[in-house]
Amino acid sequence: MKKLTLVLLAATLLRAQDLTTTLKGVENRYNNINTLQVDFSYTLAKGLRKSVQKGVLYLHKPGRMRWQYAAPEGNLFISDGKYVYDYDAKENEMWKQKLNDAGDLRGALGFLLGKINFDADFKQFESDSKTGLIKAIPKSDKAPYTEISFQATPDFTIRRLIVKGVDGSTSDYTFENEKKNPPVADAMFKFSPPPGVKLIDEATGN
Repeated sequence: MKKLTLVLLAATLLRAQDLTTTLKGVENRYNNINTLQVDFSYTLAKGLRKSVQKGVLYLHKPGRMRWQYAAPEGNLFISDGKYVYDYDAKENEMWKQKLNDAGDLRGALGFLLGKINFDADFKQFESDSKTGLIKAIPKSDKAPYTEISFQATPDFTIRRLIVKGVDGSTSDYTFENEKKNPPVADAMFKFSPPPGVKLIDEATGN
């Protein structure tokens, strides 16, 4: 029994060590990136509804992101560091919000736009040896999500991110073809609305 206890203790310590190594590896990788380009596939599930979106994501520190959609074609989601713009090409409508007020869970990728500090932002971690997913519970009850789970490769590249929202939704992202520090023009994060667009400005209430 004593030998079994020691084996179990050693296994627990090894898992904890592996988890710590992965968290620090992800921090070091993304904290040393200024720009990022990656192909994404995004599945949003809420109740019985499910939607799938694909495209290319561009990130630029501090606070800027551009989700350029291939499906639905023409859609855009842009953050310029101050405001968020969500454009629906089919309806030719655009929603504008202040970045801090935007509840869209694409903002969960915001943790890649600054300095990642898992210990500062999350209070609990669990590692699933079968799926390779690491689940993290946020410290703040004001976060727009109740937990995130992510899967990282041996070089600490994030390949999958699952976000559970406070509204009961689940956002499941997969990432491929990540490019570190590619040249990304500032113009990528400025939204120029097409003619006739309907603007829904929630930032100023207009």
